[in-house]
Amino acid sequence: MKAKIQKMQEMFDKHIEELKNKQTEMNNTITEMKTTLEGINSRITEAEERITDLEDRMVKFTGAEQDKEKRMKRNEDSIRDLRSNIKRNNICIVGVPEGEEREKGHEKIFEEIIVENFPNMGKEIATQVQEAQRVPYRINTRRNMPRHIVIKL
Repeated sequence: MKAKIQKMQEMFDKHIEELKNKQTEMNNTITEMKTTLEGINSRITEAEERITDLEDRMVKFTGAEQDKEKRMKRNEDSIRDLRSNIKRNNICIVGVPEGEEREKGHEKIFEEIIVENFPNMGKEIATQVQEAQRVPYRINTRRNMPRHIVIKL
């Protein structure tokens, strides 16, 4: 009986030793997993910081681009205003076919229009044409009409 008890005691000791070894092995595995998880967490944190920095830079670039577009629009508006102020006291002739001014000249076209529309004035045109030119094409090129002629008196 004593031999049986001793054999059982040895068997229990052996099982306890195996359990302790497995417990140590599991603790080591858990420690490795914690270390790996900490590394992954630090990489995730670093990636999030980079993403945040990139988003901030993107917002800054987008804002700068919007500012540039606003400035360009403001500049275009001021150019348009200046052009209209310069040509305010001028006469704008619409509907003259392209190339006709090369044949007759801007001044001759202007004189014909004055004589045609104001017959009482006759040929006594007291104004002199300082400058005459075709305006450049506008942004809307879909309109199929000749460019206007602006005459400065």
